[in-house]
Amino acid sequence: MGYIHCCGALHKTRTFRLVPKGDFVLCELDYLSKCPVCGHTVVQLTRIDKDDNISIVRKINKKAKEFFKKLKSFILYEIRTINYNRVNTGRFYLNYNEFGIKKRCYSNLRSLKIGLAENKDLKINP
Repeated sequence: MGYIHCCGALHKTRTFRLVPKGDFVLCELDYLSKCPVCGHTVVQLTRIDKDDNISIVRKINKKAKEFFKKLKSFILYEIRTINYNRVNTGRFYLNYNEFGIKKRCYSNLRSLKIGLAENKDLKINP
């Protein structure tokens, strides 16, 4: 799902992947049927060529609808985001013990040092 900047804000759009023509490697079309603020229809075509140069074509209202109809035959597929169910995810905190102090890990599991005991002979202790 793409975004188009209109009326000072980013609005979610329907994103389509198009058949690349010429020297272009990637072509995407973002379609905003109605801006919630001004009510305009906005279409934006973004193309990337072999040298990583980006070209953008943007149309509004009547020209946008005609531009979208013209490019409809070149659409390969629509890019859709995966909607996953967040209801099943719980709020789990990993309680662990570091140097005899009970701590709670919220997110960074890689930096955990579980089961460390204070030993002055170890080289990893500062």
